[in-house]
Amino acid sequence: MARKSVLGMLAGVCLAAVTSAPVAAESLASALSSAYITSGLLDQNRAVLRAADEDVAQAVAALRPVINWTGTVTRSFGAQNAASTGGMWVDYATTTASADLVATLVLYAGGARTLSLDAAREAVLATRAGLVGVEQQVLYNGVSAFMEVRRALETVQLRRNNVRVIGEELRAAQDRFQVGEVTRTDVAAAEARLAGARSLLAAAEGTLAVNREVYNAVVGRYPENPQPPVGLPRLPADPATAKAQALREHPDIVQLRHVVAGSDIAIAIAKARMKPTVNLEGRLGMSGTFDSPFASERGSVTLGLSGPIYQGGGLSSGVRQAMANRDASRAQLYTAGQQVEQSVGSAFAQLRIAQASIVSTREQVRAARVAFEGIREEASLGARTTLDVLDAEQELLDARAAQISAEVDQTIAAYAVLASIGQLTAEQLGLDVPRYDPAAYYDLVKTAPVTSRQGEELDRVLRALGKN
Repeated sequence: MARKSVLGMLAGVCLAAVTSAPVAAESLASALSSAYITSGLLDQNRAVLRAADEDVAQAVAALRPVINWTGTVTRSFGAQNAASTGGMWVDYATTTASADLVATLVLYAGGARTLSLDAAREAVLATRAGLVGVEQQVLYNGVSAFMEVRRALETVQLRRNNVRVIGEELRAAQDRFQVGEVTRTDVAAAEARLAGARSLLAAAEGTLAVNREVYNAVVGRYPENPQPPVGLPRLPADPATAKAQALREHPDIVQLRHVVAGSDIAIAIAKARMKPTVNLEGRLGMSGTFDSPFASERGSVTLGLSGPIYQGGGLSSGVRQAMANRDASRAQLYTAGQQVEQSVGSAFAQLRIAQASIVSTREQVRAARVAFEGIREEASLGARTTLDVLDAEQELLDARAAQISAEVDQTIAAYAVLASIGQLTAEQLGLDVPRYDPAAYYDLVKTAPVTSRQGEELDRVLRALGKN
């Protein structure tokens, strides 16, 4: 009876889940929200987008008149010998001042300036798509970090449980050895298994420590009792549907489409440089001397025409270079489409593998539990050895670890599918975070303002995002 009670206690320890009440629970959504808010990578690429917005402002400014002023003060001095001085050398000194206001307007430049504005807009749209890609990367890293911590925590709990079970088994074997029911070999087997279990526990705790650091780097803080996700995100019904959606909406594809459009415009700009330029210049000025109350005013309007005749072949080379860049960007878009389709297919395959593994590991856990309970009972009757019980317990532990890994892999694979079609964003996930409007800054600078009101509006936008 004493033997049965000891083995019953071992079984209870082996099969019991960790029941300590959590102090605080952390969900996957809260971890992703924190990763989104604290990401320095997102901040960096938002600044890159604002710089691209300023290119539009500068292209707009190039279409407007340019007004400059100049001013000079000149001190002239010397000596002269003339008939009016009676042949005598006479020193002289005068101070003159002049000021000019110059306005210049390019009336025609082959359409290059307007095309430059179009190219800048395409660059902004490409950069916005790139920002979405960075957002997906940040959120996927958050999912991976969260689930790897979950995997490591479950593994540590299993390993600790295993150490407790084998420790009890060792004590039971020692007690049975004292009364002559088992041999010294049974005790040695339990001792060896306990040493191995402790080694695996140390490795699991080390893996958990590493994953905690990764989590802190990605999410911005250390994990606090992360809970299993309540479900998987909504995904397309099949890989074919997902691939079609990815080719339409994936940020890498969208970005490269705008890059190709910009490359086409760059060819037109290179050709426009071969055309003449027409400038209109207006000038108003005033000059006078400090030695006289008199002054003069002047003004002029100039219509200038210029154009290239021979540039050593540089302009033609520029056109050919722009065409080559266009061809390269088109090839890159084609390659990206293939990569996106492959990514979607691979993500779906990984998801199917994980789902199949969950089904099989659940059956494995069930069978291993039944086997362990049977061997435990047989051992209580003397038909099984301590090593048999340890082996059965290890098989149950391995099955449970495989089930945990399959569940983690399923969640990671599901979010990988979401990322592969371009839907792993804060908006699509419904995260409770301040939304960054990529058009907010653009709307403030697209007209190339010269006042500070837009700067104040920008500060308001940044404050709404919690940035200083």
